[in-house]
Amino acid sequence: MTDVRIALVDDDPDLRTALVQTMTLAGFAVDAFSGAQEALGAIDRTYPGVVVTDIRMPVIDGIALFQRLRDRDPDLPVIFMTGHGEVTMAVDAMKAGAWDFLTKPFAPETLVAAVRRAAETRRLALENRRLRQLAEDSADQVLVGEAPSIQRVRQTIAILGRSDIDILVEGESGTGKELVARLIHRAGDRARKPFVTIACPAVPDALIDTLLTGDAARPGKLIEAQGGTLLLDDIDRASPALQARLVQVLEERAVMPAHARAPVPLDVRIIATAGASLDDAMRAGHFPPALLYRLSGVRLSLPPVRERREDVERLFAHLLDTAASRLRRPPPPITGAMLAHLAAHDWPGNVREIAQYAERVVLQLEDDGPADTAPQSLGERMAEFEARLLREAFLAEGGDVNRTAARLAIPRETFYYKVKRHGLDLAALRRRI
Repeated sequence: MTDVRIALVDDDPDLRTALVQTMTLAGFAVDAFSGAQEALGAIDRTYPGVVVTDIRMPVIDGIALFQRLRDRDPDLPVIFMTGHGEVTMAVDAMKAGAWDFLTKPFAPETLVAAVRRAAETRRLALENRRLRQLAEDSADQVLVGEAPSIQRVRQTIAILGRSDIDILVEGESGTGKELVARLIHRAGDRARKPFVTIACPAVPDALIDTLLTGDAARPGKLIEAQGGTLLLDDIDRASPALQARLVQVLEERAVMPAHARAPVPLDVRIIATAGASLDDAMRAGHFPPALLYRLSGVRLSLPPVRERREDVERLFAHLLDTAASRLRRPPPPITGAMLAHLAAHDWPGNVREIAQYAERVVLQLEDDGPADTAPQSLGERMAEFEARLLREAFLAEGGDVNRTAARLAIPRETFYYKVKRHGLDLAALRRRI
């Protein structure tokens, strides 16, 4: 836990030395300050830790320090160390957003437990900021990611957009093959012309010619795509009859529309997508070599998510904001459980699976509680138990604060204090009712 920093502010040198020793033995890195002014010079919005401060100090007391720090960063946890006569001030500070207060004398493990909980909250707050910034940075980037493999794909798209060669885009399900095809179309001179899609597995053999060349009622897909791009989606799953017809079209680059007197030359760029290996299918006799050779002027392979794991968090943050905007809901904070799931899961469904997970998170259909696999102290277990009791009672009473406080036999003010202490979101809990 040495990556978690503690800003310890106390003008008593003996107590400060003892607390530094306690925190260091607990695995924390400690920045010790003899006064608030010194601490203010070192703590900014990016401080990666927790502030522990005495209340009574000369010049600038702990309450004033908290107020200044809150102006810099409302998410920075501040824990007060108080004497018996200062409890009222500490409670008022808690209502204003302070994290916790400890009444002197307190056991070292009590301070360690409080700091650990606050440090985890701080870690998640900074991680949320980082991911939100990544999402903002990626807002105008349709193909999100900074892994070398995805950067090469973006560079290739820019090159292919300026050419007119037919392209085969290969990749597992959910890697974004259709998106890449559209980006290639938009990157070139054909961008203002039609982008027409044929879902190859859905084409019945009896309707192949009608679909491609049209009938008396409507033009075919090849005519619709004139001047633009025709996407042959999932070409690896096309029927043999459709494959054979496409070989003919690609050889002749002309079609005979219904009631036409002469063939019409095709001015169409072909982009095909495949989820399976066409080389294997060709060797097995399931895909015609003539079609493969004509489609694969350029072959662009898209990496699966498991080969660019460094992009998973960035992808999720981007897709979470996208889902929240589409579903007209505020983007939820990214919790430790979400980050643990992102890191542990293999994402066989690739980007599409991450997008579906983001939608479930926005709709609150996922368990987004904090993930903590580290051993817990007695104080941490008691705090977790108390938080669970508060949640269960609040939900059982239908979100009514007065009835919840009565059920728990505590004053309403104490209930709000404990809600703040445990970081419970009453509005989110009410939405579950």
